[in-house]
Amino acid sequence: MIRFWTLLSLLLILHPVYAINESLAPESATGWQRQETVVAESTLVVSAHPLATHAGMAMLDQNGSAIDAAIAVQAMLTLVEPQSSGIGGGAFLLYWDAKQQQLFAYDGRETAPASVTPDLFLNQDGSPMPWQQALVGGRSVGTPGVLRMLELAHQRHGKLPWQHTFEPAIRQAREGFSVTPRLHKLIADGINPGLGRYTEAREYFFTTAGEPLPVGTLRQNPELADSLTLIALQGADAFYQGPLASKIVAAVKAAGDNPGRLQPEDLANYQARERSPLCRLYREYRICGFPPPTSGGITLLQILGLMATQELIVDALPDLEFSHRLTQASRLAYADRGRYLADGDFVDVPIDALLAPDYLQQRAKLIDPTRDMGQAAPGEPLPLQRSDDRSPERPSTSHFVIRDAKGNLVSMTTSIEMAFGSTLMAGGFLLNNQLTDFSFVPELDGRPVANRIAPGKRPRSSMAPVIVFDKNNQPVAALGSPGGSRIINYVAQTLLLMLHTDLSLQEILHQGHISNRNGVTELEQDTAAEQLLFELQDRGHAVKIRELNSGIHALRKRDDGRWESGVDPRREGLALGR
Repeated sequence: MIRFWTLLSLLLILHPVYAINESLAPESATGWQRQETVVAESTLVVSAHPLATHAGMAMLDQNGSAIDAAIAVQAMLTLVEPQSSGIGGGAFLLYWDAKQQQLFAYDGRETAPASVTPDLFLNQDGSPMPWQQALVGGRSVGTPGVLRMLELAHQRHGKLPWQHTFEPAIRQAREGFSVTPRLHKLIADGINPGLGRYTEAREYFFTTAGEPLPVGTLRQNPELADSLTLIALQGADAFYQGPLASKIVAAVKAAGDNPGRLQPEDLANYQARERSPLCRLYREYRICGFPPPTSGGITLLQILGLMATQELIVDALPDLEFSHRLTQASRLAYADRGRYLADGDFVDVPIDALLAPDYLQQRAKLIDPTRDMGQAAPGEPLPLQRSDDRSPERPSTSHFVIRDAKGNLVSMTTSIEMAFGSTLMAGGFLLNNQLTDFSFVPELDGRPVANRIAPGKRPRSSMAPVIVFDKNNQPVAALGSPGGSRIINYVAQTLLLMLHTDLSLQEILHQGHISNRNGVTELEQDTAAEQLLFELQDRGHAVKIRELNSGIHALRKRDDGRWESGVDPRREGLALGR
């Protein structure tokens, strides 16, 4: 017999398929990693790199809180997964305080410098500049927020001394870490066109002969060790003021033909925010995500609300009916996202109207169960004169989840935006390019774009950390993912499969992704999701088969009261539990 994949390959020759055609693909996978479920009685850490997971668990083993562990994980990721996140970037953190029985949301998103103007990403003729031109260098660097956010959370929920949480990363930075296959491949593939442009990053990520660091290279980072030591001893102030802050500003200003606007005052004045978590019911569960400035929480809850308007039965995967409905709900939610979602401190974001059951029922009537609707138009939950956003959001981020011995939970998504960020380095770490998450066009046809840039404003994100609660208001799951604007699709699919199938969490993360951001329907390459190709095309979908390199990390409570892990096999993560 001809094997299925051989037969599919033959059929693809005969049946038209939309080919992959993007100038910059998502972060490439290096082959799926073998991942097995870890079951824990009490503590659990899941992150994108083994050294980061071990650093977090070291804090929990010393009776530290989930926040203590989160600081240790983030500090280590700055060293060992520099392309995805770090102290030069920003983050969103959900924290469940078991003693207070309260969910907290901490916003460490970057802010635009005070001196920016609406034309930051416009050419002299008023046209938006090419994204690659905006990406590399100082123009795209926003004021980093992750350290101020972690400091705020630690002041309220930490148990161990602040300086203690940085010790694993400081030690590892001095001793060195082994370059992983994924880091090597991302350097070698040239996913960020500017990685070799500036001296510090070129010398750090390439050999003296100009070759990408080989797999297994012991890469030491004494400059990062010094920076982390200063932050450990003096608190986050050491990052936002003084010599380290001066290094950051100098790197941004000296970025060749693309300098930025960041000033010492932007760093000194940065403030992390506590937000109100965004929660809605789905079936018997309460799903809690993050409010603006990320679009992740609202768009995810819209998708769930649209899916809830009809009975949902998921048969053997990949399931055609489930996948079709998910893509249609995503079209509608992403259409609203593009028009209405931005930093709520600067523009009116109609959260309640967008999530109102009557509104979602009305929008759900646009879904044809047998035919793709094509590009969806935004709804009108309120009479707001807005134009649609034009921000080229790209994938590179990291997500981790933590449970401590007291039952406290962390679900945190952290990013420097594009892989390797702006490619500028200061103090041994990369600086973000998050300002490119703003719309390059501030207005269209005289109507403002909600996600236009402004001084002090936080760019819209798609990061979607989630914590799920049962009918007794007790947490039963935590999850999130990297992946640029596809994050919302990755999290929605994972969450729906968690709530509607009997699969283990690890089995769910092995399922192929189906994504639609109100455009083509994307099926994950080299997975069973490809089997839906012809059936979806028969329903009118324009289909593209491509890499969909998520990094979902999750934990979930089992029926026996213990906790299980979920580690995305597309990355190099690790789960540890006690």
